[in-house]
Amino acid sequence: MTRHPAGPHSSPKAEPDSTPALEDLWLRGVAANAGAPADVLLRLLDPAGGEARRILCEKRSLPQEVMDAAIAHPDAGVRRSFARNPHVPPAQRARLVEDPHSLVRAQLASGPHPRPRQPRPLPDDALVFLLTAEDGGASGHLTANEIAWELVSSYQMPPSFRYRMLGHEHPALRALATDLWSGLAPEQRSALLADPHPDVRARAEHHVRTADPAAMEAELPERACHHRWSILNNYALSEAVVEACLADPECRWSLAGNPYTPGYALVRLARDVDPAVRVRVAARADLDPALWAELAEDSDERVRTRARVQPLPRTRAQCEAVDHEMGEGPLECCCLILEPYETPDPDWYRACAMSEEVALRLAAARCPTLPADLVRRLARDPHEEVRHRLASWHPLAPAAIVLAAFVARPDQRPHLLVQSRLPRTGLAHLLGHEDPEVRALAAADPTGRAPVELLTDPDEHVRRAAAANPLFSRDTLETLLQDPATAEGAAANPGLTGVRLHALLDSARLPR
Repeated sequence: MTRHPAGPHSSPKAEPDSTPALEDLWLRGVAANAGAPADVLLRLLDPAGGEARRILCEKRSLPQEVMDAAIAHPDAGVRRSFARNPHVPPAQRARLVEDPHSLVRAQLASGPHPRPRQPRPLPDDALVFLLTAEDGGASGHLTANEIAWELVSSYQMPPSFRYRMLGHEHPALRALATDLWSGLAPEQRSALLADPHPDVRARAEHHVRTADPAAMEAELPERACHHRWSILNNYALSEAVVEACLADPECRWSLAGNPYTPGYALVRLARDVDPAVRVRVAARADLDPALWAELAEDSDERVRTRARVQPLPRTRAQCEAVDHEMGEGPLECCCLILEPYETPDPDWYRACAMSEEVALRLAAARCPTLPADLVRRLARDPHEEVRHRLASWHPLAPAAIVLAAFVARPDQRPHLLVQSRLPRTGLAHLLGHEDPEVRALAAADPTGRAPVELLTDPDEHVRRAAAANPLFSRDTLETLLQDPATAEGAAANPGLTGVRLHALLDSARLPR
């Protein structure tokens, strides 16, 4: 932070309200102050703002004037912080799509942090630009291709975008649409195979090859690597490769989940000595009824449960949804597709919500379009994890179960804290909770009484939240502003007027 050093004739004792420690704390607090007017926040974009600039641009919602200033800011670090702000609408973040610095564009492509449960997609024109950009002339050290890969894995590009790109004039976007191969109509596949651009044809021909056992046998690496396991898990296999896998204990798990594995091999795998292999067979959508019945009576409870949870008939998308809940999904290194191109029918989710099987109710709780009556049903579910899952995923989840999930599931808190569904009032009963993150949430409650006892809490986050509570009087806030233990929180208190906030920034020698 820029400071003005004392001159040779300056008083040796600094003013109480201008000590460096307090200055930094005030700046950080003002940056987080939800009641600060735009003209106050704009001052924090000065280089002297230091860490407060990052808090301002990355950790909170912003007035339009401040968003405009952050996007046009000469410091790439400011723009990069803005690009990862989860409180900013995608259309505003997308204004950085042509930023001259590659790290800013890469952060936009990577998406907001913490990543929302259901990231909002970037506008189509921003997606098109990032996916078709070329290298050259920009600062930074990331290539356009590296940035495009960040975007592909960010969940900001919905499957519907790929469908819309089937007839796009740019070949890179038509090539991207080939990843929907299994869901394309025959005429769409034919068009891609006959595309005038060689790259598009090559991508389409690759998908044709993955269904050719001879081609995959020729391509299969001998040694273990990502490509070998991708083939064994996902692509057509020749009879020779299948037999080799059946003889190799390390390959049988992959073979058990491969959609191309022939029926005779599945019969042998369903009786494998390893229950993990049998579980994966039991999770398949294409099981013969007799084999399903056999697995439903398996000696291993996990195998029996996985078979019985989903009676036949069932689709692959439905099986994958249940696998996710039961921890039986494919290994991360074998997942070639980073987005779910196919999802189960909404009627299936509705049936799951009324099922006696916990795994199916867990799957239903992840469906954000589940109707209100079934949301109310799952909110009363006797299984705690169903209620917690609903709280994290559904926009209509009752406030009571959202708060319960916050208290019980520390790993969900970063996600829940950015949700408007998390209650911020009526939390007095949590002021004495043993978990400091829960006390901090309760300390910010603007109803009831001021949390005086938490101003001396051993946890700094609790003290900060307590000092920021608008129930404190202005006289009390002035006292808190002079105490390093509470100064940052007091500066974040929305009870401070714009005039007082400006004065704090003046005391911190931040330019007007």
